[in-house]
Amino acid sequence: MKKRSAKSVLKIEILSLFPGMFIGPLSESLLAKAQEKNLIQFAIHNLRDFTKDRHRKVDDRQFGGGSGMLIKVEPIYNALKKLGRVLSKKKSRPWVVYMSPQGKKLDQSMAIELSRKKNLVLICGHYEGIDERAMKWIDQEISVGDVVLTGGEIPAMVLADAVCRLVPGVVKEWSSIQNDSFFDGQLDCSHYTRPPEFMGMKVPPVLLSGNHKEVEAWRRRSAEENTRAKRPDLLSKNLYTEISKEVLAS
Repeated sequence: MKKRSAKSVLKIEILSLFPGMFIGPLSESLLAKAQEKNLIQFAIHNLRDFTKDRHRKVDDRQFGGGSGMLIKVEPIYNALKKLGRVLSKKKSRPWVVYMSPQGKKLDQSMAIELSRKKNLVLICGHYEGIDERAMKWIDQEISVGDVVLTGGEIPAMVLADAVCRLVPGVVKEWSSIQNDSFFDGQLDCSHYTRPPEFMGMKVPPVLLSGNHKEVEAWRRRSAEENTRAKRPDLLSKNLYTEISKEVLAS
């Protein structure tokens, strides 16, 4: 897999029924700075703009009966056609992600892989979901956890944030990315800052020693201890993928 160029721009386009929800999260903190540096470009599209009736109707009742509405296939098709996904055989066509409780659960390895794409399209689901026929143009279905939310906007924000911070230049120090929880299949180590003692609780002496080799060894042990205590399930999983290894090496 090719390494993303530091000068390349990741474009993320979001299809949503409530585009106003993204104004705050995408205009603050690191994501705002990344856009100013032209490392990331966001485009938020209202799915209703891709309807053809005067009421801009995007949902309808399910065939076969039952409670709840479905997002219709036509507006999704129209949107993806305009964004270059439908009928396109080009390698540069956007990678389409549908945010859904039925998708594969988001993890760090998945975020790393998505950060290598040039153009992502995130579809925010609503109601009982989308017409199954629209899955024909979706490349990946992703969930942020075994829970159902009011819509796919918040999961799309979570995914965008997780992916964008992995783009070179977004986070100032790349070493902080490498030390993240889950990056190498386990949790991060414990961290301390000033004061060195608070209410009788002292910072581990090794962190004050100035011996970088011993500090690094302590951090590795601390990361393993945190993983065993808080997320022992990670120890039986192989989350340290080839993608993670490649990023570490580079």
